[in-house]
Amino acid sequence: MPEGLIVKALSGYYYVKPSGGLDQEWVQCRGRGIFKKKGITPLVGDHVLYTPTENGEGTVDEILPRETELIRPPVANARLAVLLFSLREPDLNLQLLDKFLVHIEHAGLRTLICLTKQDLLSGNEDGSAAELTRQTVELYRKIGYEVLVTSSLKGEGTEEVKRRLAGEISVFAGQSGVGKSSLLNAMLPGLQLETSEISLRLGRGRHTTRHVELIELDNGGFVADTPGFSQLDFLELGVEELSPCFREFEDYAAECKFRGCSHQHEPGCQVREAVERGEIASSRYEHYLQFYLEMKEKKRRY
Repeated sequence: MPEGLIVKALSGYYYVKPSGGLDQEWVQCRGRGIFKKKGITPLVGDHVLYTPTENGEGTVDEILPRETELIRPPVANARLAVLLFSLREPDLNLQLLDKFLVHIEHAGLRTLICLTKQDLLSGNEDGSAAELTRQTVELYRKIGYEVLVTSSLKGEGTEEVKRRLAGEISVFAGQSGVGKSSLLNAMLPGLQLETSEISLRLGRGRHTTRHVELIELDNGGFVADTPGFSQLDFLELGVEELSPCFREFEDYAAECKFRGCSHQHEPGCQVREAVERGEIASSRYEHYLQFYLEMKEKKRRY
């Protein structure tokens, strides 16, 4: 039974790329009825065993064990999340970046922060935007995240991002209009994904990506280009799971006086003391408090 990778799922069909190189054409498959009976849904990114049928199509017979599974977007076996945030149009939103990071940490994926549209900083006369970029890069690298600054227009940083994606199933995520499709087009000429211009009046882009699909790079990498979205909720996280998603809290939290410290009002909280000493960025701690409150309010509503 041949093995393959589901690269697209649409209208009850699974498009499976056979294992064995770039030249292989995908096979349009249906899933076996047993999946539905067992409540199992094949996902984009699943490695599967399938049986070719006489009409040139196939049937997905078995889903091989998954390394990871994301709920939103529904993707299996992704190990790297590329978070794309633009430096201009829309302006850099660190609160939203931190919210994405919480979700990615909770999912157990590695992270690459990609700051896009570097070319739009050239009109900033006082240099404040460039300084904010430098501080942002420094902050997140100090925490332990990999950060790249790119310009799809000028081709800056795109090859470096592409090298980082080699051999991986990666998820691209971020707000609409930050340049996901432009970056993919720059990395893979001829792809010609639809891009969206930012509406300056609304401050957000049109949703141009309609479904999850794996885009194959020429270096063994696959990228899930996911629908852009600007809101994330915390319904799948317990409030006690929030602190571990701020990775710089970890060593300090272990020394807190009380187990299960919320890092807000408790005496002997080492996280708060680290913030006061400047060892944890105040912006990150403020976002932690905002997210904690948001999670508490959501739990009360539901």
